[in-house]
Amino acid sequence: MELIKKYYKDLTEIQLQQFAALDELYHDWNNKINVISRKDIDNLYEHHVLHSLAISRVLTFKEGTSLLDVGTGGGFPGIPLAILFPTSSFYLVDSIGKKVKVASEIASAIGLKNVTTMHCRDIIRITKKNIEKVQQNALPNGWICLKGGELEREIDKFKSLSSIFDISSYYEEDYFKEKKVVYVPYMG
Repeated sequence: MELIKKYYKDLTEIQLQQFAALDELYHDWNNKINVISRKDIDNLYEHHVLHSLAISRVLTFKEGTSLLDVGTGGGFPGIPLAILFPTSSFYLVDSIGKKVKVASEIASAIGLKNVTTMHCRDIIRITKKNIEKVQQNALPNGWICLKGGELEREIDKFKSLSSIFDISSYYEEDYFKEKKVVYVPYMG
């Protein structure tokens, strides 16, 4: 939690409480359902929460922005970003139902009103019709994902459009030395 305070000094009391609650909630859920590697759960704030928040160093979301977090797993990066940007809406989608349940329960437990979870196996099925079930006439303005591993092949098609940011430019911890935020603007 101290890492969050170190880099995000303007958080409200409610945001601080929400971030603080994540530790116990994720530890509890991780004991029931393996959402985060058991070897990594004690690094929750650095490896998962702060890593998710790195997106905020590259993008800020205006009031009323809707974002689709595809492959959210247990709620990363969607839940930390939803805490940081309470006036934006986040649709957290994953193909694994038990992980969607974790994200939904955690969002509810900390009082996030700007998070909606969806269990969906095929991104093609995430259509206006599906989202309208949740919020009339609302379509996301953008997509967010955290992706590990080698990115070169995956972003090759978008390389000329992409901006790549070293997370180590924002956070000094060794964990972030090889981590990146890749931004590909919406072309719709």
